[in-house]
Amino acid sequence: MPVSGSDERLLATLRDFFTPGRPDRLGVAVSGGGDSTALLCLLASWRSDGGPEIAAVTVDHGLRPEAADEARAVADLCARLGVGHAICRWAGWDGRGNLPDQARRARQRLIADWALARGIGAVALAHTRDDQAETVLLRLARGSGVDGLSAMAPWRNAHGIDWVRPLLGTPRQDLRDYLTRHGIGWAEDPTNEDERHDRVRMRKALAGLAPLGLTAVRLAETAGHMARARAALDTVTAGLARDACRIEAGDVLIARAAFERAPEEIQLRLLAHAIRWVTSAEYRPRFAPLSEARAALAADRRRALAGALLSATRRVIRVTREYRAVASLAVGPGEVWDRRWRVLGPAVENAEVRALGPDGLRMLADPRASGLPHATLIASPAVWSGARLLAAPVAAGGSEWRAEPIFDAESFVQALFAH
Repeated sequence: MPVSGSDERLLATLRDFFTPGRPDRLGVAVSGGGDSTALLCLLASWRSDGGPEIAAVTVDHGLRPEAADEARAVADLCARLGVGHAICRWAGWDGRGNLPDQARRARQRLIADWALARGIGAVALAHTRDDQAETVLLRLARGSGVDGLSAMAPWRNAHGIDWVRPLLGTPRQDLRDYLTRHGIGWAEDPTNEDERHDRVRMRKALAGLAPLGLTAVRLAETAGHMARARAALDTVTAGLARDACRIEAGDVLIARAAFERAPEEIQLRLLAHAIRWVTSAEYRPRFAPLSEARAALAADRRRALAGALLSATRRVIRVTREYRAVASLAVGPGEVWDRRWRVLGPAVENAEVRALGPDGLRMLADPRASGLPHATLIASPAVWSGARLLAAPVAAGGSEWRAEPIFDAESFVQALFAH
């Protein structure tokens, strides 16, 4: 397709985003809406001028009757552009819970699985400057701090792949204009006009806020300022993590004196990160209960929070997996248990990995031999055959079974930067 000056500016945005380090292959998530359709076409244009090979994926959530037709329309466009395309379908909603959140999580998992199966290490998303501004308003309404107001990151790693947003500084209208210039149609999702959704209300509120100076440009700039502040805070927190933390039997141990010398914001960040790391949670705990947990530790009181158990001695703050959160988990030997452990050993019929629990602890010949706290021991992985304890590799060791952690001290520090 012919390239105008406006087109060239958009293509330059893509080239600059991926310089240096342009990938050889890039996935692109395409819903059929205007933003993702424009991103697909721009990437296809760039491909013909030295850009990466691309492959497209569309997720059909099965929630609207039009979605299947929209996915087929994307497939037709990809065929015209010479771009490989796949449709992933989700049928996991049972009618309960937060549908938008479940659909978003499912979309990420499906796209990540699609990319990993094809050796694609990065997937491009079509979020724009307008999306960024709406996100800042949403986070303001929820009382978010620095992390929330940094809004969407241009790059993040999750589910084993990189998610990139090369058009995060581009106005949505520029993409619509691009499609119009080239006679390319797109689908309009009716939920984008449904004011039952917070994001739609924020989108419409932007028009009224603009005369007050709260434009999409200013709000996106605020997100950029907050992202820089977040990066600085993360760097300081990582320094404290390296100096004051160690990993023991899957727990995070924080040197209390160093922790208490740190500013309150850094304390809260490190504590939140330790909880997320121990529990494999996607989100950090909310501010109020996290702040209450910090105060409880300062007073030498234990606190359970978000699937973790927090305790303090005179020298150490310990963040442990809470037994109740893993009591019902069971996998086969060799599979990953609680997203953190893989237990390996001889082939035994009907063996499974479960938490040691209080019953298993009582079966050990010397339950205190490991020197680990009671809470750590009962939440550790063990090998069972029915009600018979075969091995407790973390708590007792000394058997043919071994528990391999899916973590180490360096991964604890590096995970601070994986937004």
